Amino acid sequence: ITMNKSKLAIGLFVAGTLTAVFGLVILFVGPIIIDDQIVKNLVIDPENEVSYTMWKDIPVPFFMSVYFFNILNPTEFLAGEKPMVEQRGPYVYRKRLQKQNITFHPNHTVSYLEYRSYFFEPSMSVGNESDVVTIPNMLVLGAAVMMDNMPHAVRLLLSATFKSFKEGPFLSKSVGELMWGYDSKLVDFLNKWFPGMLPSTGKFGLFSEFNNSNTGMFTVHTGKDDIRLIHKVNSWNGLTKLIYWKTPQCNMINGTAGQMWPPFMTKESTLPFYSPDACRSLELVYQREGIMKGIPLYRFVAPKTMLANGSDYAPNEGFCPCRQSGLLNVSSCRSNAPVFISQPHFYNADPVLLDYVQGLQPTEDEHGLFIDIHPETGVPLNVSIRLQLNLYMKKVSGITETGKISEVVMPMIWFEENGYMDGAIVKTFHTNLVLLPMVMVYMQYCFLGLGLATVLGAVLLHYSGKVRPLHSSDSGEETSD
Repeated sequence: ITMNKSKLAIGLFVAGTLTAVFGLVILFVGPIIIDDQIVKNLVIDPENEVSYTMWKDIPVPFFMSVYFFNILNPTEFLAGEKPMVEQRGPYVYRKRLQKQNITFHPNHTVSYLEYRSYFFEPSMSVGNESDVVTIPNMLVLGAAVMMDNMPHAVRLLLSATFKSFKEGPFLSKSVGELMWGYDSKLVDFLNKWFPGMLPSTGKFGLFSEFNNSNTGMFTVHTGKDDIRLIHKVNSWNGLTKLIYWKTPQCNMINGTAGQMWPPFMTKESTLPFYSPDACRSLELVYQREGIMKGIPLYRFVAPKTMLANGSDYAPNEGFCPCRQSGLLNVSSCRSNAPVFISQPHFYNADPVLLDYVQGLQPTEDEHGLFIDIHPETGVPLNVSIRLQLNLYMKKVSGITETGKISEVVMPMIWFEENGYMDGAIVKTFHTNLVLLPMVMVYMQYCFLGLGLATVLGAVLLHYSGKVRPLHSSDSGEETSD
């Protein structure tokens, strides 16, 4: 019996050791296998059906919500009082993104044009595109500031031109016209006699050049040779650096095209991306962990330095001439119009901007921008990019349309582009990237636990086999006493 017990103990010991070793192997090899699968599945390659389709025609529903700052006191504003605004919106548009002209290159990069189109969603909007709002007339008040340094006679001539085309300092038009363009005799006149002065040649609207247009020719890394480079921009419209800004650092095209990022992120990672709409690269920083539909995520947000001015944050000096912190001067890439980008309601900007305009209330929840990323894959789960368009305006002598307007950076509209993973794609994502790794983790611990328990059982069995005969001989000696 003792012999059998020790054989069994040895057998159990061997089996337990092998099980534990297998558990240890999974512990070390498992993550490598998972990472290897992630790399294989993420590379931009038509053979990777799921991820390639996801990259080519983004399956996530994307929406653009637009809010207008309706001016409540245009007459008083013109007379020099503070402007008073009320936010009107959201007017929501479904956004469709489609990559076309996809061309792969031998150096592991791929070029494409991404077309975007917008479709009004009445059920998600506060009203219809026929709603009328009053905003500053960008053509008049923008041009006035642009002509500020011109001879007095030129300014008088410009003012006379405005009058002959019946263009005043404010526009009261429907949401649809302000968004996608309206017929303007002045625009026709300018395009005829001053070609290239305006950004669009057709109708004049705040988003007229957005719809059914592309964002320029992007060339990005496929990640085939180095996964750390995946999605990073190699060039945009053939440029490897921009020409809008004053320093090489500000002219850099950094990061990705803003839809996906390289995998295996840590809390020290940042999210750099190039935005053709902002004419520059932007960078978000880690804020906190979270979970969405069972999938772990990292939230990245805009740091306060992102739109800080040169005196508050020296590296941004190249984006100047600057005004207060929180404003980005985009005149150099917007036909020299005095246009500034900020976060909505001047969130994270110099508080003095809020003193110039009545009716603004910035909060992080409503006006901060963020991207929630699955850190293992670099795939966004929830995105909310929020930006505001502002016009710098002031009284310009000789141009009577400007009245006695006090110097102000005037918010016109703000918009949010948001999308989140939903439906079947979340299930696939959850199964492959959350459940399978979890099963692997449980398996390694089960094998380890089972192995160690078996080894412990074998030791105890072996030990009990040794102890018992010794115990019976002890009792025999006692009886003979």
